[in-house]
Formats: sequence, structure tokens, C-alpha cells
Amino acid sequence: MTALLVAFLVSTIAAATPLLLAAIGELVVEKTGVLNLGVEGMMLAGAIAGFATANETGITSLGVLAAIVAGMLLALVFGVISLTLQANQTATGLALTIFGRGFSALVGAKYVGIPAPTLPKLHIPVLSDIPVLGPVLFGHDILVYAAFVLLALVAWCIRSTHLGLIIRAVGDSHDAAHALGYPVILIRYAAVAFGGALAGLAGAYMSLAYTPLWAQDMTAGRGWVALALVTFAAWRPFWLLIGAWFFGALMYLSLYVQALGVSIPSPLLSAMPYIGTVVVLVLISRDARRIRLHRPAMLGRPFQARA
Repeated sequence: MTALLVAFLVSTIAAATPLLLAAIGELVVEKTGVLNLGVEGMMLAGAIAGFATANETGITSLGVLAAIVAGMLLALVFGVISLTLQANQTATGLALTIFGRGFSALVGAKYVGIPAPTLPKLHIPVLSDIPVLGPVLFGHDILVYAAFVLLALVAWCIRSTHLGLIIRAVGDSHDAAHALGYPVILIRYAAVAFGGALAGLAGAYMSLAYTPLWAQDMTAGRGWVALALVTFAAWRPFWLLIGAWFFGALMYLSLYVQALGVSIPSPLLSAMPYIGTVVVLVLISRDARRIRLHRPAMLGRPFQARA
């Protein structure tokens, strides 16, 4: 029973990590008033960039760096189209996802079924050997801990720093922020690039740690779940962790039930995390006051500087 509990907790944390990384980045993007629906495409671009680079060089750290760069580049394409050219953010984000899927499938065609170096699991002396808690808390790869550190830094930055105040001001009233002299478009570009970097990092985790291989559409909708997580958390950083663990547990349970051979149709089991996403969003949407209280007022609205 203990071994089963340990396996469940370890697998939940692993399944939650790419969701948490991508959701942290999207949270910062939306806090500045920008809605980027291209998270899935950026994750796929990061996954293939990281896998291909690690495969060609044999160095996983270079693969992680390549994934971050790939995610940022796609995010900046989104920025040019939606922030500079003032195209519709929703349509641009959807186009980015479609492009990311096609691009990753094209580049990754020759890497299907080929192994690549994987991110090693860390072993912390004494701590990793503690029964139950050791493997659950101290036996993961470095990106798992990076996700926790990034979450804490983003939460602190948004709530307690001058930069966080600027980010919230741009998201709540870009005209007022502009009147105070803040470069709204530049701030949004920086946020979009940061979101792309974390989406790419989430993709690298998928292809170099969680399932260390390349398969077309391997993110399997996790980018959309990450977007839903931001709404689930009501744009509050630490609630992202609760949501990521919840959906990570659903993903693990769907795989575990399939492995037990339970007589439930496999497509239905695979859809469990996404059914859960829809149910949670429907329940949240009933509390309109809560959404209005925390939602950035300028979310999805283009900004045009006025003299």
C-alpha cells in the first residue's frame, strides 16, 4: 500500500510539472492583459527543439536551452502580430498552436522512435533515503524543483515588488499605465517572451524527462489544460500548484486504470483529465464575482498609444 501511495504521489508531481511550468508563464502574460492561446504550439516547439538538440549533441542542458529559445521565438512571433500589428489575440494564438503542431511534426518526423539523453533524477544524500518522503520530495529531476522555485519567484514578484505593481497596472488599465510613462507594449513583449520561454521549458520536460522520446502531438492537449489552470487559479500564483496537482492526479489515474485493464473504453479514460477540466471551468464560471475580482480588466484588449 505504501509503495502504491509513493508511486501515485511521484507520478502526480511529474505529470503536474509541465502543466505548472506552462501555466506560470501564461499567468504572467495574462497579468499584463494579453491572452495567448498558443501555449500548446509553443510547448510542442519546445519539445521537439529540446529533443532534437539533446539527440544531436548528447547534452540535455543544451536541449533545455534550445527548448526555451524555441518557445520564446514563437511567442515573439505572436507578439509582433498581436501587439505591434494589432491583430486579434485569440485568432493569433490559435494560429500559433496550429503552426507549432505542424512545425514540430515536420521537424520531428526523423526523430520518432529514437532515444535521446534524459534529465537525470537528483539524489540528495540523506534526504532522498527517507522512507516515503524521500522519493516523493527529493527524487525528481531539476526541472521539477525549478517549477517550484519559479512559482515562488513569480508570486513574490507580482505581489511584493515594484515590477509586479507595474505588471498589474498594465493588465488592469493600460491607458493609465501609459499616462504614467510606462512602456506598455514593451512590458507586454517581455511578458509574452517569458511565457513562451516557460512553455518551451514545459515542452522540454515532456520530451526529455516525463516521456523521454519524441512523438507527434506528445503534449496531448496539456497546453489547453495550462490555460484552464490560470482561470481555475483566478490569476493567483499558488492556486496554480493546487490545480496542477489536481489535473496531474487525474492524468495519472487515467493511465493507472488503463494499466489495470479495467473494462472502461480507453478513449474515455484518456479523456478523463479533459472532462475534469471542463467540469471545473463550468463550476468556476458560475461564480462571476470571483472572476471579475481577479481577472485583469484589459485581458485580450489591444493597446493603442494616445498622444
